[in-house]
Amino acid sequence: MKPETNRITGLLYWLAACFCAAAIGGFASVHADSFYQQLTKPDWAPPGWLFGPVWSVLYTTMAIAAWQVWAVRGWRGASFGLSLFCMQLGINALWTWLFFYFHLGAFSFFDIILLWWLILAAIVQFWRIKPAAGALLIPYLIWVTFAATLNLTIWQLNSNLL
Repeated sequence: MKPETNRITGLLYWLAACFCAAAIGGFASVHADSFYQQLTKPDWAPPGWLFGPVWSVLYTTMAIAAWQVWAVRGWRGASFGLSLFCMQLGINALWTWLFFYFHLGAFSFFDIILLWWLILAAIVQFWRIKPAAGALLIPYLIWVTFAATLNLTIWQLNSNLL
């Protein structure tokens, strides 16, 4: 394969990986809107329709970040950082199942805390290889920080449902 073709294939792979994780989580949230509507939420909670567009942008930037690291070092040269990245994708997808499908507030909160640490570790590893790739994950960490706070607050306000 020509190098440019290989780079495009790599980008498509990372986009597919990120959006597969999104789809796995999405299967758990088929009825999330009705469940989310019945929850008591803080005044600062965003409307349910906002989550889809935000996550679409975040998954795209996450894929670009992983692709940049992979393009610089390959899997072998960046295996620790890319493994952290892949782990956080799985933990991210699991959160939706825990919260929206199984209604497990405590488990979803602990999941999102683990997710936060994995994202931070991936940022550090990516930054060492390509600072721009690490920087691309910062909005994701900020959103997950917000989501963790929202998760905790909703769990506390809805202990009867979660």
